[in-house]
Amino acid sequence: MKILIADDAAFMRMRLRKLLEEAGHTVLEATNGEEAVAMYREQNPAVVLMDITMPEMDGVTATRHICQSDPKARVIMVSALGQQAMIVSAIQAGAKDFVVKPYEVDRVLGAINKWAQ
Repeated sequence: MKILIADDAAFMRMRLRKLLEEAGHTVLEATNGEEAVAMYREQNPAVVLMDITMPEMDGVTATRHICQSDPKARVIMVSALGQQAMIVSAIQAGAKDFVVKPYEVDRVLGAINKWAQ
């Protein structure tokens, strides 16, 4: 399955990429919300793992753009503890789920499997 990781932190993208590739997925990476929106339109991934706080365009705004262009988009927010208000905004923008950093491997894979069906 093709999965897009959108996160400005290189180490987070690297950790998620390793986890997802070990689970047999193809991984795309974006370093900010603008790249994520453009890459989503070009590559049409099955799932997007979207960080909330990023430069250029934040994850909530990027999620809104993606879900407006594709109402069936499956965006899963990946956020730090203490960002509950932003998570609510992300769900309202169209996100399907959220995973809290530091994340548990089973929680990430479970969310992907749940929404990729």
